[in-house]
Amino acid sequence: MKRNRWLIALAAIATVMTLAAADYADARAGRGGSFGSRGSNTFSAPPSTNTAPRAAQPIQRSQTAQPGAATTGAAGQAARPGMFGGGLLGGLAAGFLGAGLFGMLFGGGFLAGMGSFASILGLIFQIVLVVIVARLAWSWWQRRNNPTPAYGAANGRPAGNEQNTAAFTGLGAGAGAGAASGLGGLFGGGQAAPQPATQPITIGEEDYSEFERLLTEIQAAYSAEDLNALRANAMPEMVSYFAEEFAQNAKEGVINRITDVKLLQGDLAEAWRENNDEYATVAMRFALNDSVVQRSTGQVIETAPTGEATELWTFRRSRGAPWMLSAIQQG
Repeated sequence: MKRNRWLIALAAIATVMTLAAADYADARAGRGGSFGSRGSNTFSAPPSTNTAPRAAQPIQRSQTAQPGAATTGAAGQAARPGMFGGGLLGGLAAGFLGAGLFGMLFGGGFLAGMGSFASILGLIFQIVLVVIVARLAWSWWQRRNNPTPAYGAANGRPAGNEQNTAAFTGLGAGAGAGAASGLGGLFGGGQAAPQPATQPITIGEEDYSEFERLLTEIQAAYSAEDLNALRANAMPEMVSYFAEEFAQNAKEGVINRITDVKLLQGDLAEAWRENNDEYATVAMRFALNDSVVQRSTGQVIETAPTGEATELWTFRRSRGAPWMLSAIQQG
């Protein structure tokens, strides 16, 4: 029994130490875990590096739409297949059944309604042919005038002509949901928007110096709860997350103080270009003094158990603009 008590006591101490370490893994700029946007790579893990050999935590909060996410509302309802399944055949099967039931209701038998349905079958196929030709012509015109998809700068979502796209994918809405789902399946309607084309870029010494500067200045601005300084060095999405953390700290009556930040080691995980934007994900191991102080008195409440941190920061810039912090992932 004594031995078991000692084991229980040791386990309790280990648990407390683990929870304390986990709590401070979420301190400093990046307290919210892994968040932000990495363009089309937001939900793809960056390659491991010598500085961060372990897999980075996946992005948990982002304004970038996740590929393959389920649609909601009217679009989600239209995407659901009916009793006969999706596709053109499902729509035709539903039409035949409806025509047969119509004939039965008026006393002509199930097959009586087929004659009236067959009379409009030719019209349906003519409409299908017109849609095929229009779709091909539209795709050719888009490829000629817009070789790469246009994407919104704020969150990576497509900024193309959604109205025209909806007109093509939703053509069958007036003629029947079955036909609409069939046309969408045959001609690409309802599919996820294509990802932007990416190409690797080269990062130079000046860029690495800029990343180191951003590391120290953003940590200093975070410690001072200076949103204006953060806006000058971080994307609006990141600033909104930092503002949430400041509000939570104010509610708890504390401030997260970070001082003596110094980069110890860093290397590039990946760098690429998407349309007019360039991204660089950098693994950084840095020293810092991290503590939580009472907001009213300045008294130190807690101090981080370690004086180092390893994180992956993603920076983004438009052509001719400076680098800005776009995402933070815990290493």
